[in-house]
Amino acid sequence: MFALSLSTFRERWQLFLGAIFTVLLGVALVQSSLLILISATSYVEAIVLVAMTLGIAAFLAVFIVSSTFAFTIAQRRRDLALLRLVRGSRRQLRRLLLSEAFLLGLLGTALGVPLGLVTMRVQAWLLTDLGFVPNAFTAQWHDWILGVSAGIGIGVSQLGVLAASRRASRVRPLDALRDNGDAARVMTGARWFFGLLFLAGAIALVTVSRFAGPSGAIPISINVAITAAVALSALSPLVVPLIGRLLGLVLGRTTLGGLAQANLRDGVRRSASTAAPLLVLVALVLGMSGALSTLSAAGHRELVEDVRADFVVNSADVGQLPGIAAASTEYTVPVTVTTVKHDDEDHDDEDHDDEQALAVDEADYQQVHRQAPVRGSLDDLHGLTVAATDFDLGETVRLRIGDRDVEPRVVAVLPESLNGGPSLLLPRDLVPAAALGPARTLVELRPGAGAAAVAAALPQPMSTVDQWIAASASKQDTTNSGIMTVLMGLAGLYSLVAVINAVVIAAAERKAEFAAARVTGLRRGQVVRMALLESWAVTTVGVLLGALAAAGTLTGIASVARMVSVPWAVLGLVVAGAFLVVGVTSVWTGLSATRQAPVTLVGARE
Repeated sequence: MFALSLSTFRERWQLFLGAIFTVLLGVALVQSSLLILISATSYVEAIVLVAMTLGIAAFLAVFIVSSTFAFTIAQRRRDLALLRLVRGSRRQLRRLLLSEAFLLGLLGTALGVPLGLVTMRVQAWLLTDLGFVPNAFTAQWHDWILGVSAGIGIGVSQLGVLAASRRASRVRPLDALRDNGDAARVMTGARWFFGLLFLAGAIALVTVSRFAGPSGAIPISINVAITAAVALSALSPLVVPLIGRLLGLVLGRTTLGGLAQANLRDGVRRSASTAAPLLVLVALVLGMSGALSTLSAAGHRELVEDVRADFVVNSADVGQLPGIAAASTEYTVPVTVTTVKHDDEDHDDEDHDDEQALAVDEADYQQVHRQAPVRGSLDDLHGLTVAATDFDLGETVRLRIGDRDVEPRVVAVLPESLNGGPSLLLPRDLVPAAALGPARTLVELRPGAGAAAVAAALPQPMSTVDQWIAASASKQDTTNSGIMTVLMGLAGLYSLVAVINAVVIAAAERKAEFAAARVTGLRRGQVVRMALLESWAVTTVGVLLGALAAAGTLTGIASVARMVSVPWAVLGLVVAGAFLVVGVTSVWTGLSATRQAPVTLVGARE
C-alpha cells in the first residue's frame, strides 16, 4: 500500500499541494511560537500573546488539514471505489490514505522546519516592536524542537485524514460509482453531531461570559468565534442551497445564473468545503478585531467617565497656582505581587507577577476621579494598606516595592478596568522615593477660572484631559493593531492559502463538466463566468457564516463592555479581499480547466 500511496502522491500532486503548504505553515507557526514562548518566560504579556498565537495556529492546522483531506478524498471517490471493486479491503483503503497523509506530513515537516526559523525572527521582531519584550530579546533554538515539529506535521496530517478515511472505507463501491446513496449524502451523522455539539458549546460560552468579569469574559468570548466557526462549518451544507435559491431569484432567468444555481445545488459538498476555510478566516479576523475595537472604545469611555480633571501635567510639582481647585499627583510604581497556592499535599507554590501600581494621595485622588471602589473606601488608603482589583477586602497582599517586602491590607476593592488602568493603588507614604516611577498630575480648575491663564502657568509638557485621553486611545489602538498583526497576520495567510487550495481542487476535478457545458453551446468565457458566479455565491456563504460566528464574540464582549464597536473598515477589507481572491482564483482555475478542446475531454475515459 505504501508503494501505491507513493505512486498516487506523484501522479496527483496537485490535490496534495495545498495540504502540504497547510502542514508546512502549521509546523512553522507552532515551532516558532513554542521557541519564543520558552525564551520569553519572564515577560508575561508576551507569553499570553504568543500562547494565543500557538493555540490559533494549532486549531487552524487541525481544522484546515482535516477539511482539506475530507474534500480531497470526496473528490477521489470514484478512484477509491475502483479499489474496492478489485477486492481492496476497507483496512487496505484506510492504510492507503494514512500512508499518503504520512508522506504529506513528512514533506510538510521538512519544509516547515526551516520556514519556522524565519517565522520566529518575524514574531520576535513584532514582539520587540510592540514593546512586549526588550530590544535585546532573542529566541533560543533547542534541538528537541525538531522532534516536536515532526510530531506536529505528521500527527496533524494523520489526524486530518483519520475521520475522512474511515468514512471513505465505509462507502459501498457501487454507491460511490453511481454518485448516490451514502456517498452523495453531505449532511452525515458526524456533521450533525459535531455541528450541534459545537453550536451548543458556542451558545454556552456566550451565556457564561455574561456572568464573568472582564478578566474571564474576554478570553471566553474570543473562544466563541473558534467554537462557532467549527459548528457553522459542519452545518454549512444546510446554507449552501439557500444561497443557491437566492442566486436563482437574482440571476435565475439568465443562462449562466441558472447553471450556477444548479451547480450549487448539485455540488453542496464542494461548495461547503470551499467555504469552510473562508468562514474560519472571517470569524477569527472579525471576532478578534471586533473584540479589541470594543475594548478600546470601552476603555476610552471609562476614562471619560472617571476623570474629572481639566489638565494633565507630566510633572510631580504644579505649584500653588490660583484657579486650581485640586491636583492629584500619581506615580507609576513597578511592584511584584506574590500569591501562594496550596495544593492537596500541603505544598505551597508561589507565583510572582509584575504589576504597575499607582502611588497616590487618597484625598487628592478622589477629588479628580469619579470611579468608586466596589467594596471598602479609599478614605482608609494610608499607612500599610492597598486598594486592589483581584483581592478580597481585608486580605493581606505580599508586595515587593523596590528593595522592600511589605504586606499591606486591602482596604478597598477596585473595579476591573478595561483601559489598562492600575490594578493596585498604594498610599504615597508607603513607597520609598527611590522606587517611584514617572509622575503625572491631574489638575482640576475652580469654577470660573481662566483655563488659558492656568495652562500657560503650568509646567510643560502639559495637555488637556481630552488630549490625554485621545493620546491614550491612540496608543491603545496602535497596540491593538500590533496584536492583530501578531495573532492574525500569519493565521490569515494560513486560511487564505486554504481558500485558494479549495478553489483549485474544486476546479481541477471539473474539466469534464466544463467541457460538457461547452459542447452544448457555451463559449469558454461563459463557462468561466459561470464558475465565477458560483464561487462568489460560495464566498457569500463563507462571509455570512463567518460574520455570524464573529457576532458571538462581540455578544460576549458587549456583556462586559456594555457597548459594541464594529470594525467596519476591517469588515469591508475582509469582504472585498475574500471576493477578490476567490474571484481571481476561480477565473484562473476556470481558464486552466477549459484550455483543452472540449471534445477531447468529453470523449476521454475516466
